[in-house]
Amino acid sequence: MSWTGWFILFLIVQLIHFAGTWKLYKAAGRKPWEAAVPVYNAVVLMKIINRPWWWTILLFIPIVNLIMFPVVWVETLRSFGRNSTTDTILGIVTLGLYIYYINYTQDVTHIKDRSLKPRTSTGEWVSSILFAVVAATVVHTYVMQPFTIPTSSLEKTLLVGDFLFVSKFHYGARNPMTPVAFPMVHDTIPVVHKKSYFSKPQLPYFRLPGFQSIKRNDIVVFNWPVDTVNAFQQYGDGKYYYKPIDKKSNYVKRAVGVPGDSLEIRDGYVYINGEKNQLPDRAKVQFAYDVKVNGQLNPEMLYNRYDITDRYGFGNNTYRFAAISEESMNMLKNNPNVVEITRLRSEKGEWDPGIFPNDQKYPWNNDFFGPIYIPQKGETVSINPETLPFYKRIIEVYEGSEIGIENKITQSGTEVLLNGQPLTDYTFKMDYYWMMGDNRNNSEDARTWGFVPYNHVVGKPVFVWMSWDGINKKVRWDRVFTTVGGSGKPVSYLMYFVIVVIGWFVFDFFRKKKKGTKK
Repeated sequence: MSWTGWFILFLIVQLIHFAGTWKLYKAAGRKPWEAAVPVYNAVVLMKIINRPWWWTILLFIPIVNLIMFPVVWVETLRSFGRNSTTDTILGIVTLGLYIYYINYTQDVTHIKDRSLKPRTSTGEWVSSILFAVVAATVVHTYVMQPFTIPTSSLEKTLLVGDFLFVSKFHYGARNPMTPVAFPMVHDTIPVVHKKSYFSKPQLPYFRLPGFQSIKRNDIVVFNWPVDTVNAFQQYGDGKYYYKPIDKKSNYVKRAVGVPGDSLEIRDGYVYINGEKNQLPDRAKVQFAYDVKVNGQLNPEMLYNRYDITDRYGFGNNTYRFAAISEESMNMLKNNPNVVEITRLRSEKGEWDPGIFPNDQKYPWNNDFFGPIYIPQKGETVSINPETLPFYKRIIEVYEGSEIGIENKITQSGTEVLLNGQPLTDYTFKMDYYWMMGDNRNNSEDARTWGFVPYNHVVGKPVFVWMSWDGINKKVRWDRVFTTVGGSGKPVSYLMYFVIVVIGWFVFDFFRKKKKGTKK
């Protein structure tokens, strides 16, 4: 739905509100017309129900408002003496329309200074839970979101089993595009394994200003752009689902290419604008190797000395190591039990059909790829049969159907047509990024599915609050409360956190004790 459609819907809701509440406004000593003025009517209503003005803001926050509207309906009823369980149920199940009945058929009196304290322990419990959910939803949506690292694509920087806090405000918090959804979950409701959202209606894309742009080599969480659940069954019911942008699967990769870059991969290494990409010192590019030995390799030695965790035995004294840095491999070469080391790689000119842009005119693979231009907002490129494979999805999907524009590209001989009209060049409406894993042989990334549009960006990982080593079944204490960015070995701030928490409890204990003594 476009912004115009949402504005019309907003006005309709305002008319519904006015028609159902103007007599109640009058009974509360306000002017009936105040119920008709958008936004102002909500501020006045907060005064009528004896709630703070900032509740009005919560009514306009997607998903949060799904919780707040029923609360306001019930609070309105109670402000006019309708406190029974029946009144509460009717107010909710009729989506607030029960207030029409009260407004036109009942002679009610406004309770100006009514007590806001719940009358029962159950009511107090429900009230606390509701507002805890509201606060958590606001934080989850606009400030910080927890995230788990499930794969080894960024091994050495982020490990499998790391639990992250992902900042939404660094790059600008994205407003939910799917407004009817279960709070604080992504695409699936836990336990019941059902969809957590309705695909329609959809809000237009909008992002709050950030204080930082995505820099080259930043680690970024984003929505997997090709996730329409055509490739796998998501909810265990045998059905396939279209997924809106903000409900596509969350991925985490490194932005090795930013808008305007020319990117090429040579023998597994990324080159930007002709120069080899230099990763931060915490990052290590890793490749897969077959290692032939004349005896057994001690697993403890591999883990502690060479930092090798992904290994598979193939018999005949051969191991396959899925993720080893060049530094660790050079150390392993000196092991007396190692006979031969072979890196797993593709040859230049060997075409992999699963590699973007999936066209035999570009015989690329994971190790030899490009060069390719990464689109920048406002830049114009030539469109012809040779360049079309790179940009067709951008034009038809990312800057077309996903934002409500019908774009259809066809070809007539060597001529490219957009919606039946000749297309010779195209100006991009968004920035795009090239997201890759440091584990070059074990990462499904942009080499497979291409560009990531800016409207798919979720946030920036900033903090590891917990790290679980699934292989050895233990907590990695040296990674707990460490930052994702920075240089040098990660430093844990866990002890500082513990000291602050203990200090707060001690302060709070003596504060309450002193307050009790004064009484």
